[in-house]
Amino acid sequence: MHGIGPAVALITVGSTLMGGMLGLRLRHRLSGAMAFTGGVVLGVALLDVLPESVSRLRTGRIVGESVIGGFLFFFFLSRALVLEHRDDPRSAAGHRPVGVLGAAALSFHSFLDGFGIGAAFTVSTSVGVAVLIAVVSHDFADGMNTVTFVLSQTNDAKRARGWLFVDAVAPFAGALVGASFQPSAHVFGIGLGVFAGIFIMIGAGELLPEAHSEPSAARLALTAAGVALMFAVTRLASL
Repeated sequence: MHGIGPAVALITVGSTLMGGMLGLRLRHRLSGAMAFTGGVVLGVALLDVLPESVSRLRTGRIVGESVIGGFLFFFFLSRALVLEHRDDPRSAAGHRPVGVLGAAALSFHSFLDGFGIGAAFTVSTSVGVAVLIAVVSHDFADGMNTVTFVLSQTNDAKRARGWLFVDAVAPFAGALVGASFQPSAHVFGIGLGVFAGIFIMIGAGELLPEAHSEPSAARLALTAAGVALMFAVTRLASL
């Protein structure tokens, strides 16, 4: 194992937990939280994960195939789970395994964040610090996203706390792996494209339709604020 990535990745654990606890406090105003985090998830996908995939793959065709693959994977899997409740559409809308899938995808994204930290510190301290700042700055939102998504599907605070813990520990686990092993840029780029597609599906296909089922200028503003937050974060991280 090389570098100090796993040690500094512990900072992301606290950042994720703080975001998740805020999400739990807002659970009684879930539609507003979903409107905001839906914007954040789309921002993460389109402004952070997808550009990184493009920079690693350097070919639009493979990036597009990776994104649509991730999108369709989550779409068909979530629809298959919903069909278990085909006789009760309202029950299907909140079917628990769909929330588990979304939380697992977000947690694996956090694992990849940690992997990036661990791998970056094996390259150089300056590269590692840049990646760490980028990850910590949006892991707060990741914690909120995970809690909000689970609550939107199950309304189970205990289950949401469990997935928050998984999401918080994931970057540290990823950093341990990243400090020990580095995949090729091509393989990592494909993985990032797949998860960009999954996050687009979570944001545009699950969170935002539920948040905006009724007209609300305030929720529209919250969604725009979520996207704007990730725009600011990614711009600052690139400086």
